[in-house]
Amino acid sequence: MLVTGATGRIGRVVIDQLLGAGVPVRALIHHSGAATLPAEVEVFSGDLTVPESLDPALNGAGAVFLVWTAPPHTAASVIERLAAHVRRIVFLSSPHQTPHPFFQQPNPMAALHAGIERLIAATGLESTIIRPGMLSSNSLAWWAPAIRAGQVVHWPYGAAEAAPVDDRDVAAVAARTLYQNGHVAGDYVLTGPESLTQAAQVGAIGDVLGRQITFKEMTPDEFRSLSESTAPRPVVDMLLAAWSAAVGQPAYITTAVADILGTAPRTFRQWAADHVTAFAEDSKPRRP
Repeated sequence: MLVTGATGRIGRVVIDQLLGAGVPVRALIHHSGAATLPAEVEVFSGDLTVPESLDPALNGAGAVFLVWTAPPHTAASVIERLAAHVRRIVFLSSPHQTPHPFFQQPNPMAALHAGIERLIAATGLESTIIRPGMLSSNSLAWWAPAIRAGQVVHWPYGAAEAAPVDDRDVAAVAARTLYQNGHVAGDYVLTGPESLTQAAQVGAIGDVLGRQITFKEMTPDEFRSLSESTAPRPVVDMLLAAWSAAVGQPAYITTAVADILGTAPRTFRQWAADHVTAFAEDSKPRRP
């Protein structure tokens, strides 16, 4: 099994899941990161923007976990190369087909994913599409800095609901569909088990920390200004549109994680408890 995005949040855990199942694993990396991988992983350097660089990793591989982390212009060539070497692709996509307002906003990444899905379908390969919704780990980038500093969490659309899914559950599903029969043509939307507002998610983090975290609403324009140096404007606009559409709408929830793994998906509170050190207050003194 060849894992792309092998040092990322999902891919790295997919590797552990495959190794735990006794499946031989190859990892595709750029030029660094091999030291973080287990010794039994066969490591190859490659770049999705240079399709021919993938050939050494693909020779002799049976299946690929594909995480697209590149511009779209080489997608057709990469999928063509995959089809020439492997029999199965598991593609990490997004829930852009889901009939819920949260997932129906204009989204450049969703358009990219839809195009790759069409390319995969045209090859006739065995394929499985997995579509995680909002990841629990997003809160590490969104709220952890303020929480660690003991500050108020300022965020827009606190009443917007989502069903955050644990990265580990996504990775476990990806691994299972790679090596287990019965998932050809599978199309799985992966969610957590409960609908929570963004404010409630921050509250859950406070609960596991044993302290109250104040959540204060900010305006969309304030969020745009805050995000100018950290995220592309189309991504910011997509998030704001999705959160706005999700206010007053219970999150879309599926049973796919439980159906495939045979165990219930982790709750957001479980995820927060397992990552509590990432939110623990900084030990250094704060400025007045």
